[in-house]
Amino acid sequence: MRFGIDLGGTKIEILALDGSREVVRERVATPQTGYEDTIQAIRGLVLDAEKKTGRRGSVGVAIPGTISTRTGLVKNANSTRLIGHPLDKDLSQVLGRPIRVANDANCFTLSEASDGAGAGADVVFGVIVGTGCGGGISVGRRVLNGAHGITGEWGHNPLPAPTPEELRLAPDCYCGRASCIEAWISGTGLAADFKRRTERDLHGHDIAAAAASGDVLARAVMEDFYDRFARSLASIVNILDPDAIVIGGGLSNIDTIYDELPSRVEAYAFTPELPPRIVKNLHGDSSGVRGAAWLWSEAEAAAQG
Repeated sequence: MRFGIDLGGTKIEILALDGSREVVRERVATPQTGYEDTIQAIRGLVLDAEKKTGRRGSVGVAIPGTISTRTGLVKNANSTRLIGHPLDKDLSQVLGRPIRVANDANCFTLSEASDGAGAGADVVFGVIVGTGCGGGISVGRRVLNGAHGITGEWGHNPLPAPTPEELRLAPDCYCGRASCIEAWISGTGLAADFKRRTERDLHGHDIAAAAASGDVLARAVMEDFYDRFARSLASIVNILDPDAIVIGGGLSNIDTIYDELPSRVEAYAFTPELPPRIVKNLHGDSSGVRGAAWLWSEAEAAAQG
């Protein structure tokens, strides 16, 4: 039995996997009263799931951040109450077993590479485009973390081959730099670009819908969005040459992405000879919690049972 935990700012979800089969799924609100209450909420979910399944298992946790390889403490988490704490060690102590913790984008990628839209592919690059722009890399159904725990953070590379107008605008990113990929092609970046050019407030899906219905300005904004997205992915293809690129997050539901991107990425990349395989995620919002469970192999989970 493998238990996956998706620890978010507003909810904590647990999933019990028996092989690839979902056995138990529960969700509670994330405590807003402090770090220790979050630890106890996770403990309660695991113990309750074990009671329902009658089996003990491994525990993996997806978080909106990462654990520093230098300090062993959580860093870069938008759930700020986690920052500066040894989450894996604290959970290990209250649950009496080793715990694996990974970035939620890495868990998304691992899930989709294991039994999702990237199943059967050796090298998978997972992209999450929603409020922000994150990513993860799986090779042989094993997620790569890197020396500093930031593998896949392509959203904080600068936008490739910027035009004079893009250089002039250079929107600020929350990381303190300007013109990051995330500042351009996230849902937030797309909405900001639309407002700059139209003085109208629309979310990404609504901009795409307006473009499809013939709105000239929306079509121009979406054309630039596809071009920027393609330039950014081409830089990944040149370095990683993935077998599959799986897209998740809110903007993954814009269906035209999968028609527009492959040929554009092929044109920008260094002689890939064929358009890259760019696909929509299979598991949707469940990918994070499923990927957390997949942080342990079935054999490793069995050894803990």
